[in-house]
Amino acid sequence: MALAADKPKIIQALKDSFAYFRNAVISLKEEDADKPQKMFNRQTTLRGSFIAITGHFGEHLGQSIAYARVNGVVPPWTEGFNQPPQKPAEKPKP
Repeated sequence: MALAADKPKIIQALKDSFAYFRNAVISLKEEDADKPQKMFNRQTTLRGSFIAITGHFGEHLGQSIAYARVNGVVPPWTEGFNQPPQKPAEKPKP
């Protein structure tokens, strides 16, 4: 549990995890991508596993965004969406 109380260690563990996965995807050879394997007791391929893992990242991102919003944190990429639209710029006169 020591890791949970140490933010720099958590961030480094996340970075290491993403780097490991990215490296695994990049180093996958095309001829190996369709090799069969089991993932969560289901038959799939290496490619299928990577697709499932990538989709799972999106689920965690969604959960994190929902948790942040419940706690009053607005993700930085959506800050401008709650503001009224700006007046369009005037067209230059000929």
